[in-house]
Amino acid sequence: MMKKKSIPASKPFLILFLCQIISALDVPLDSKLLEELSQPPTITHQSPKDYIVDPRENIVIQCEAKGKPPPSFSWTRNGTHFDIDKDAQVTMKPNSGTLVINIMNGGKAEAYEGVYQCTARNERGAAISNNIVIRPSRSPLWTKEKLEPNQVREGDSLVLHCRPPVGLPPPIIFWMDNAFQRLPQSERVSQGLNGDLYFSNVQPEDTREDYICYARFNHTQTIQQKQPISVKVFSMDSLNDTIAANLSDTDIYGAKPATERQPVLLTPTGSTSTKVELRGNVLLLECIAAGLPTPVIRWIKEGGELPANRTFFENFKKTLKIIDVSEADSGNYKCIARNTLGSVHHVISVTVKAAPYWITAPRNLVLSPGEDGTLICRANGNPKPSISWLANGVPIAIAPEDPSRKVDGDTIIFSHVQERSSAVYQCNASNEYGYLLANAFVNVLAEPPRILTPANKLYQVIADSPALLDCAYFGSPKPEIEWFKGVKGSILRGNEYVFHDNGTLEIPVAQKDSTGTYTCVARNELGKIQNEVHLEIKDPTMIIKQPEYKVVQRYGQVSFECIIKHDSTLLPTVMWLKDNDELPDDERFLVGKDNLTIMNVTDKDDGTYTCIVNTTLDSVSASAVLTVVAAPPTPAIIYARPNPPFDLELTGQLERSIELSWIPGDENNSPITHFVIEYEDGLHEPGVWHYQTEVPGTQTTVQLKLSPYVNYSFRVIAVNKIGRSQPSEPSEQYLTKSASPDENPANVQGIGSEPDNLVITWESLKGFQSNGPGLQYKVSWRQKDVDDEWTSVIVANVSKYIVSGTPTFVPYEIKVQALNDLGYAPEPSEVIGHSGEDLPMVAPGNVQVHVINSTLAKVHWDPVPLKSVRGHLQGYKVYYWKVQSLSRRSRRHVEKKILTFRGNKTFGMLPGLEPYSSYKLNVRVVNGKGEGPASPDKVFKTPEGVPSSPSYLKITNPTLDSLTLEWGSPTHPNGVLTSYILKFQPINNTHELGPLVEIRIPANESSLILKNLNYSTRYKFYFNAQTSVGSGSQITEEAVTIMDEGKMAGILRPAVGAGKGYSEILFATSPVMHTVRPTFYKVQPLYPRIRNVTTAAAETYANISWEYEGPDHANFYVEYGVAGSKEDWKKEIVNGSRSFFVLKGLTPGTAYKVRVGAEGLSGFRSSEDVFETGPAMASRQVDIATQGWFIGLMCAVALLILILLIVCFIRRNKGGKYPVKEKEDAHADPEIQPMKEDDGTFGEYRSLESDAEDHKPLKKGSRTPSDRTVKKEDSDDSLVDYGEGVNGQFNEDGSFIGQYSGKKEKEPAEGNESSEAPSPVNAMNSFV
Repeated sequence: MMKKKSIPASKPFLILFLCQIISALDVPLDSKLLEELSQPPTITHQSPKDYIVDPRENIVIQCEAKGKPPPSFSWTRNGTHFDIDKDAQVTMKPNSGTLVINIMNGGKAEAYEGVYQCTARNERGAAISNNIVIRPSRSPLWTKEKLEPNQVREGDSLVLHCRPPVGLPPPIIFWMDNAFQRLPQSERVSQGLNGDLYFSNVQPEDTREDYICYARFNHTQTIQQKQPISVKVFSMDSLNDTIAANLSDTDIYGAKPATERQPVLLTPTGSTSTKVELRGNVLLLECIAAGLPTPVIRWIKEGGELPANRTFFENFKKTLKIIDVSEADSGNYKCIARNTLGSVHHVISVTVKAAPYWITAPRNLVLSPGEDGTLICRANGNPKPSISWLANGVPIAIAPEDPSRKVDGDTIIFSHVQERSSAVYQCNASNEYGYLLANAFVNVLAEPPRILTPANKLYQVIADSPALLDCAYFGSPKPEIEWFKGVKGSILRGNEYVFHDNGTLEIPVAQKDSTGTYTCVARNELGKIQNEVHLEIKDPTMIIKQPEYKVVQRYGQVSFECIIKHDSTLLPTVMWLKDNDELPDDERFLVGKDNLTIMNVTDKDDGTYTCIVNTTLDSVSASAVLTVVAAPPTPAIIYARPNPPFDLELTGQLERSIELSWIPGDENNSPITHFVIEYEDGLHEPGVWHYQTEVPGTQTTVQLKLSPYVNYSFRVIAVNKIGRSQPSEPSEQYLTKSASPDENPANVQGIGSEPDNLVITWESLKGFQSNGPGLQYKVSWRQKDVDDEWTSVIVANVSKYIVSGTPTFVPYEIKVQALNDLGYAPEPSEVIGHSGEDLPMVAPGNVQVHVINSTLAKVHWDPVPLKSVRGHLQGYKVYYWKVQSLSRRSRRHVEKKILTFRGNKTFGMLPGLEPYSSYKLNVRVVNGKGEGPASPDKVFKTPEGVPSSPSYLKITNPTLDSLTLEWGSPTHPNGVLTSYILKFQPINNTHELGPLVEIRIPANESSLILKNLNYSTRYKFYFNAQTSVGSGSQITEEAVTIMDEGKMAGILRPAVGAGKGYSEILFATSPVMHTVRPTFYKVQPLYPRIRNVTTAAAETYANISWEYEGPDHANFYVEYGVAGSKEDWKKEIVNGSRSFFVLKGLTPGTAYKVRVGAEGLSGFRSSEDVFETGPAMASRQVDIATQGWFIGLMCAVALLILILLIVCFIRRNKGGKYPVKEKEDAHADPEIQPMKEDDGTFGEYRSLESDAEDHKPLKKGSRTPSDRTVKKEDSDDSLVDYGEGVNGQFNEDGSFIGQYSGKKEKEPAEGNESSEAPSPVNAMNSFV
C-alpha cells in the first residue's frame, strides 16, 4: 500500500470547488454568491487508504463531501453495494457519509474487514473516495519455547534472536532487563533492524540471565515480552583452571587466550544482496560485523557519492539511512567492516521503484454554456502508471454518452458544453505499487450578471494618486464591463483610464475634477446590472514649515516647528520621534500643536527629531538634527568624542570564528570606555551595519563568532563619556563557508483565513541565518488526534503556505523545517494550529431579562454548544435598543447599543437604561470569524424613576413685592410627573439665609406668580419635579425684588409695644404660599476671630471695644501693660459676653499696649493695639468751669439739645404707636422706601444721630439681653460718667447704644411665634 507523499510547492491542493479553476470563468470567493451557485459534489475528507483500526473500539470510516444541493451518500464493500440499513451495528452520521461501526456493543472488528468506497451524489454528478482497506490491528502472543542458556567464550560473537510474533502493524522491538532498564548498546553490542541483539565480541561483563526482548504494539497499546535469555561468558583464565583440575600433568596443554579475529559479517550474509524501495520512502541498509577488536563500519556508493543532506548514519554507523529516496538513489551500496586484522565488505544493490505520483492532477472546471475546456491527468511512476477515466464513478467507456466530451489518453476535451454536461470525473493512475485517484468536476453554469461590490461605496483618494474603483462581478457567460461617469455620462475610454479584467477602474492620476459618481455596468446574454460608486479627491497633507537643524547649549531650551496644511475634511494626527523611536518619557519634552519644545537640554537629547503627520489617507514627515554643545567655557580642557579607530586587521580565519584587531584613535581628553564592533553582510544586506559585540576600552583585539555563508566586513566605534566616535574604515571582507541551517523558523502559527483552509505562517530566517544558498522550508502538517501521516511540501523562501480543503476549525499539528542546498536544519518542534473558523450556526437560547431597577437590567441566556460555535469562542454580544418612552409614547430613531461579554459567560448587566421605557434586545455568539445569528428579540420595560431637573427656571417681571416664575418640564421625566416642588428663602447682603418656604405645584402648571414679598430683597429658589418614585435633581436661581428710591420714608414705622422695645415685620402670602416669619439665621464663620480692637483714651482711663465672630457665649478678657516694658501683662475679666471694657487707674501721658482674648480658646487672642493716655492737667491752670463764656456756651448747648429731644420725642410718638402691618395697609406700595444698598439701613428706621458724620454702624458681635434693655447690674462700670471720652451714641431715653445694639442672642424657633415683636433696630441691623 502506498504511503502519502510530499507535494511540491508549485502544485496547489485540490480542495475548494471554485478556488482552483483553469477556465476563463473566474468565480469570486463571495460567500453569498457561493451559497447560491449549483455545485457538483466534492470529497472534502476521507479515511486513509490503508486504515488499521483498534479491534476494541468502534470503527469510524470517514467520508465528508460538499455540493449544491447537498449530496447524498452510499457505500460499497468489496466491490458490491453495502446496505447499512440491514446491519444494526452500522450507522451513518447525519448530513455526512461517515460510517460508525459499533464494535463496543457486541460487534467484531474481524467481521468488517474489507475494501470500502464512498460515493457522494447530487443532481450534478457523483464523486467517489479512495478504496479504503479496513484491517483490525493484531497483537498475538509470543509462542512458548524452551530457551537453552548461551555459554560463550570470551571474544566470540553472539546473536540473541528475538523473533517476535507477527502483528499488524509490525511491533516495535527493544531489549531490557528484569528491572525494565534498557540494555546499553555500543559499537560492540547493538540491535539489528530485525530486532535481534548482536554482539561483535562478548566480554565477561555481558554475563547475565535477564536478556529480555519486548514487542510493543502501538495500536492496541500492549507490550509483550519474550522469556529471559541467559548468557554466560567464560574467560580464558577460568577455562584453564577447569581443564587443569581434570587432566594429568602430561595432558595439560593450556588453553589459548582470547584471540583477535578479523571481521566477519553477521548480517547480511554473503557478499551481495538486493533491496527494493519506493520513491519518497526512507531507505535503510544494515551491516553488522563480528570481530576482535570490534570492527568499524564504513559506507560508500559505488560510482557516486552518498546524497548530501539526505544521508544519515544510525546504530553506530551500522545502519545507512537515506530519506526521501528517488530513482537517482538506485545503485550499489557497499559496507566495509574493518579492524586491525583486516576487513570484509558486502554490496547491496538498491532499486528504487515508484508508486504513481502526480505531474498534473485534474482540476475543477467551471464553464459557461457553449465554451470549451480540458481536463488533464498526468502521473508518473516506476513502472509507468496506466491512466483510466471514470464519469460519476462509472468507467467512462460504459458511462452515458456526452457529445461534448472526447477522451484522448490522459486528457478529456470538452467542446461547446451545455448545462447537462456537468459531471464529476475521476482519474485513476495505477501501477503495481499503488494508485492515485482524483475527482475533478465540470460545472456548466448559466447565470445572469451580478455585481458584488456594495452599492454607493465611497472612495477617498489623495490628489495626484491612483484611484481604484472596484466592480467585482460574476456571470456565466462572462459579462462585459463598462464604466460611466455621472448619471447620464458617456462610456469611459482613453489613456487616462485603465480597465482591469476583474472589473476595477483605475484612474492613474486622480485630480480634483475626478470627483463624482461612477457607474459600473455588467451585461451578458442573460441580463444586465449596474452599480454606482462615489469618488472624492482630497488635498494632500503638507508640512509647510519643517523643523530645522538646531545647535543648542547644554541646559538651554530648543523648539522645533512643524506647521501643516491639510484637507479640511481629514483629521490629522502629529507624532514626534527621536532617532526613529518614541520620545523619552520626560516632562522636559513639551509637544504643542505646531511644535516640540525641549526644556533643560542635556547631552542625551542629541539626535534626529522627526515630525510625522498622519491622516486616514496619507502620511508625511520631516526631520531635523539637534546638536547639543557645551556652554561657552572659560579656557579649559576641551572634551570631545574620540577619533575613530584605524588599521583594522583580520587574523586566525576559521569557519565559525575570526580575530579582529585595531588601533584606537585619539581619546580627546575623555578615556574610551568601550568599543562597539559592527558587521556588514555584503552578500545579503550590503550597506546595512549590524551590532556584533562590544569590548572594554582597554582591549584592542576580539575573537568574533561567525555564521556560515556570510560575506563579513567589520568596523569599530570608540565610545567615551562624551559620545560615540565616527565608525572606522571597514575591514577587508571575509566570506564564510556554507552549511546546513542551524535553526528553524520561529513563531510558527496555523490559523485559517477561510472555513476550509489552514494558513501556516512563520518568521523567515534572515539572510545570514540561511547558512548557505537555496534557502527553502519544508512545511508539514497533519490533523491532530487522527491516525494520519504527515503531509509535507517544500516551498521557496517565503513566510506563508495555505492548505486548502480542510474541515472547518479542527486542530492540526504543524512544523516548519529550514533547508538549503547543503542540508536540513535540526528536526523542528511541533505546534498546534486550527483550520479556518466559520460563522456560528445557532443563536443563544432561553434569553431572559430581569429588570433590577429603572436604569439596570440583567440578561441571561443558555450557552451555545461549542460544536455549533465553529471557532474560538470569544464571547457573546448583547444588542439592545430603546423602542419608546412610556411617558411620551413617541418613537424615535433607534440607536442600538452593544455590550460584549468575553468568554463563556451566560449573563450580563445592562447599565444606563432610561427609566419608564420599552426596550428590545437579542444575543449573539461571537467567534474569530464574526457573529452568529441573533436570538429572537426580547422585549422588556423599565419602571419609573426620579425625573431629571426642570429644563429651565426663569424669574421675570420683578416688582416691589412680587416675582413671576416660569419653568420647563424635565427633559427626561422618567415617569409620570405628579407635581413640582418650589422652595425659596431670602438672602441679605451678608449672605445670611432666611427660613425656607416650600410650595407644591400641580404637574400641569408651567408658571407661578409669588406676591407680597419683601421689598428690595434677594431670594434664592430651589425647584424640582416629582414622580411617584420621588423627587428629581433640583435647579436653583436667584432674584431680587425691585427698590423704589425715595418712597420708603414714612411707610414702614415700628410699632412699639408697651414696655417691649421691639416691633414685628409681617408680609401677606399668596394663596399658594405659607405664612412665614422674616427671621434670619447667621451662617457661622469658619474660624472664630477678634478684630478691629479700638481704644478711646482719657487721662486716667480708656474704653476698649472690639468685634467678635465665633461661637456664642464667649467669655472675654482684656490684657494690657506699658508699651515697651518687659513686665507681665495685666489681665481684666469682662463680665458677660460684652464687646467693650473700661480700663481704670491708668497713668496720664503713658503709652499702653492692649489685647483681647477669649476664655477656653487656648492661644486665641486679638492683635495688639497701642494707645496713650492724656497728659495730666497742671494745678495752676485756670478752671474753665468757672469762666463766664463757658457757662454761656453750655447753656446754649443745653437749650439746643432740649429742643432736639422735644422734636425727636414728638416724631417718635407720632409714628411708633402702630404695628408695621397696619402701616403697610394704610399706605400704598409706591410710597414705601426700601432698604439702602450701601449701609443696609431702612430710611425710616434711622436715629437722629445717624445723620451725623461720626455715626457708626452697629457691631456684628454685640449682644443684648432678650428683653432688649440694658441692665445696670450687668456691669460695675457706669458709662454715663465717661460719656465724653467714648465715641458713643445715646438713645432717646439716654441709654448708651453704641455697643449694646444688635440682634437677639437666640431667635425663636419656627412655628413658636413670640408675642413680642423684634426691635426695628435689630431688624435693620440683620441686613448689614
